[in-house]
This record gives sequence, C-alpha cells and structure tokens, in this order.
Amino acid sequence: MRDVSLVLLSAGNSTRFAKPVKKQWLRVGDKPLWEYVTDSLTSYCEFKNIVIVSHPDEVDIFESVTNRKVVAGGKERQDSIKNALEHIDSEYVLITDIARSCIPKDMFFRIVDSKDEADCVVPYLRTPDTTVLNGEVLDRDNIKLIQTPQLSRTELLKEGISKGVYYTDESTLISANGGSVKYVEGSLEAKKITYGEEIKELPCIKPPSNVQLTGYGFDVHEFENGKIMWLGGLEIESDFGFKAHSDGDVAIHALIDALLGACGLGDIGEWFPDTDERYKDVDSKLLLNDTRDLVNRFGYDIVNVDIEIMAEAPKLKKYKTPMRKKIAEILKIRSERVNVKATTTEKLGFVGRKEGVAVSAVANVKYFDWSEND
Repeated sequence: MRDVSLVLLSAGNSTRFAKPVKKQWLRVGDKPLWEYVTDSLTSYCEFKNIVIVSHPDEVDIFESVTNRKVVAGGKERQDSIKNALEHIDSEYVLITDIARSCIPKDMFFRIVDSKDEADCVVPYLRTPDTTVLNGEVLDRDNIKLIQTPQLSRTELLKEGISKGVYYTDESTLISANGGSVKYVEGSLEAKKITYGEEIKELPCIKPPSNVQLTGYGFDVHEFENGKIMWLGGLEIESDFGFKAHSDGDVAIHALIDALLGACGLGDIGEWFPDTDERYKDVDSKLLLNDTRDLVNRFGYDIVNVDIEIMAEAPKLKKYKTPMRKKIAEILKIRSERVNVKATTTEKLGFVGRKEGVAVSAVANVKYFDWSEND
C-alpha cells in the first residue's frame, strides 16, 4: 500500500497510568508495547513510510530497539503529529496511539479500504447505554465513541496543523478545515490502555517473558585528602575521601552502571554527566534513586545486585551489612537481594598502593509483570 504511511504516537508520560512503568514500555513477550503494536500493524500491509514518535528524552532508547524512523514528540499530541509529518510524503497517513494496542485486521481494512471516500476515515463505537448530559437524555443513535487509527489525506492534515489551532484528533481538525469525514465501525477489542487495568482485558496482549537480564558495572576513584568518604551510601571513617565531580561514591557509581547495563540504557555518564553542574558534589544516593526510577519506568524490576569493593584502605568489614541495608532501601528490594563484598588486591596496583578504590557490580533485572500486578 504505497500511498499510505503509518505514524505511531508513543511520546506520552503515562500520567494516568497506575503502574511504575510507562505503558509504552510494558512488555508483550520480549517486545516493548510500542514495538509490538508497530509490528502488528505492519504485518497487515506494506506502508510507504513508518514513523514512531517517542518522548524527546527517549529517542536514543527507541533507536536502540528499532531500525524504523524515530522522531521526538512535542508538547501536545498535535505537535507530535506535526513532527512526524515532516517525514511523510505519501498521499495518506494512518495515525494511531500506542495505547490502542489491539487493532483487529478487519477493523484495519475497514479504515484503509475507505481512503478514497473521504478526507479522513474514523473508526467509532456506538453506545448501548442511555446517556445524559446536564440532565438531558441524549439520542444515543447520534453518539459516536471515536477510536484510532484514523486515516487522513496528508496534505490536508499538514495544512490544518500549520494554522496553529489545536484539536483533540485528526477528524475534528480535518472537519474544521472544510474536509470530509467518513465514520466506519470500530471494535471493542481496540480498547485504549489508560489507567492500567484495561491491559488484562485485551485479547492480543500476552504476558511478558520471564527472562532475566544481567548488567555489569565497574568504576574507580582516587583518594583526596580532607574530603568526607562516601561509599555504598554510608559515611566512612577516614582521613580522605574521593576525588570526583559528585560525592565520589564509587560503589554506587558501579552499581548504577550495572543496573543501566542490564536494561540496555547506556551508562552513568549519559544520564548523569560530570560536565553538568547539577551533579556537582551531588549525593550519589539520589542518583541511585533516580536510576531505580529509570529502571522501573522502562519496564524492569530489580531482582538482585552484587557489589565487590577492592580496597587496601580503609577497612570495610563493619560497613558491609549497613551498606546492604542502605542500598536495599534505595532500590526497594529485600536486603538479602543485595550483596556487598570487600577484598584487597594483595598490595598490587594503585589499589594496593592505597591510591584509590575500585568497585565492580553485577545486577539482575526482569520485565515488570503487569499480568500479576493490580
């Protein structure tokens, strides 16, 4: 279908979604929801262009998953569509929200097969219930519950958007600018995921894979006299601390890299760069807290972590258990799922010469299982 392109909107913040994960990052098997929806629709036909709209902060993450075109979303839905249309040159464009995750094949073709009959083709549901507005009973035969995808003539849509007036969907924009609208039967299966409980009612959405993913982190910091030493989230009795842009908690830094690595989210320098003054002398516990939120937002639960601290000085035996408890508190997991080991390097290398500390960390994560969470 070379005269139709596809735009998938996945730039929202999931503010109404009652889960720790953003809904576009829920897993269906091993796929994030946005990729699953994209693959489902592209299995129905061949599109001229395919554009996925992501949150501006997540473009790199989307691009690490897909070879399809990814663009940054805007402040409003219509702004996101405008950004996507810059990459569309087909006569028609089919636009849908990732939250509309189950689009039956017959509904899909009712829409695209009607493309020559109007400037915008819109799927809808009838309401079987009596509907009252401000005390007045409405004629339910005239009520339409609008769904997506919606198919529009690309040039008309671009022209309407260029006027800068905002509308709730493509059909109202096209209609307000003199275009024609055709309504076709939608589907109850094409229910939109909004609050979270809807996903369990969708027939096409299968639970996430039970695979566990592992990440590794490593960091070193040299000593600096006259500074407080922070290690594993604790203040350590010592005459020296660490030379660093932040507070220098090398154990937490290695752990952050391990967690990000397990989730395929890059490294600590990408999220908390040492060139950013916001992180000057920052408490690394705050960075670990933000990392936990990142891990959860992208659809993962933390299973366990293991940290090995390599140091000739200071002595750390009495701190290991408190470190476990502090890190578990931040990660919101049980303390037995946090392990902290301390060792020396037999006086070899910079660690052996008491010039600094090295830390390695391993983290295991799994996909957030929405099928088991209320």
